[in-house]
Amino acid sequence: MNHENIAEEAVALTSQELKKFLTISIDNEIYGIDIEHVNDINRIQEITEVPNQDHYVMGIINLRGQIVPVIDIRRRFVKNEIEYDDRTCIIVIRYEENIVGLIVDRVVEVLSIPISLLTKTDSNDQKSKFIMGITKYNDQIITLLDIERILFD
Repeated sequence: MNHENIAEEAVALTSQELKKFLTISIDNEIYGIDIEHVNDINRIQEITEVPNQDHYVMGIINLRGQIVPVIDIRRRFVKNEIEYDDRTCIIVIRYEENIVGLIVDRVVEVLSIPISLLTKTDSNDQKSKFIMGITKYNDQIITLLDIERILFD
């Protein structure tokens, strides 16, 4: 047994490129948000309504002195609305210079997923326009969200 080869193989396995995703649940489906966009996770709080906004924009919150617009992901995805509960969270996203809160049913966990397991999608149809990819990890399918399209499309 060659100890040098074993050491090289161990380094190759541990240095495999990983990408971290915050996984969330919406309507019992698991979605992933690239962790580099996640600024903060907060419990649901009082949201001040702002008139004449898109149907999915719930209003604004005051987050430590910063005014943050809030989007309900269920509404954005045209899913049935549910009552907010103690597991409902606002994920504060930072994308370029924009800070926006996303209301999700619940936060699941942070996963480090090998890049080799990520499958990119390229679809412009209405149903999948917010999806940038899909992965199967630990026997579960995770739909990877395109934050830019969620915020600006």
